[in-house]
Amino acid sequence: MTSKKNIKLDEINKKIIAITHTRADISNQELSERVGLSNSACFQRTKALKEAGYLITFHSDLDIDRIARNVLAYVEFTLESNSPSARKTFENAIEVIPEFMDCLRVTGDVDYICFTCCSDTSALNELCDLISGNPDLGVQKVKVRIILERAKWYLGFPLDKLEWLD
Repeated sequence: MTSKKNIKLDEINKKIIAITHTRADISNQELSERVGLSNSACFQRTKALKEAGYLITFHSDLDIDRIARNVLAYVEFTLESNSPSARKTFENAIEVIPEFMDCLRVTGDVDYICFTCCSDTSALNELCDLISGNPDLGVQKVKVRIILERAKWYLGFPLDKLEWLD
């Protein structure tokens, strides 16, 4: 588990974050050249940003359609109760199911929206039934939105359009 230690986000640290955010596979050599540091100094800064929890994980984006049969969907959940304990119980259940790749608590007429990936619609149905059929989770309503086509895919936060915190 990473700590939440604060590090000053100077221009070099901002560059390191912005570059590694969309290029997790970048070598330290190339990163150090792009931010204008020695290899050693760049490595130390990147390590400090990781240890402080600014850089959480590194992963590769996959062309899942070329790798495996899949159905992507957004699943909306409305809970019977929106109490902190009810939310925690629901979140804990979702956390351990790998098909739920993202789970967001939102405002509006639903409580959570989850991004899912299953092998087919039957598996997606079973997954939704598993959650909605568990009385301990207090799910009142489930709405599934199967993704037909990805017109644009998440490619990182628009850091150049956001106001950095000091």
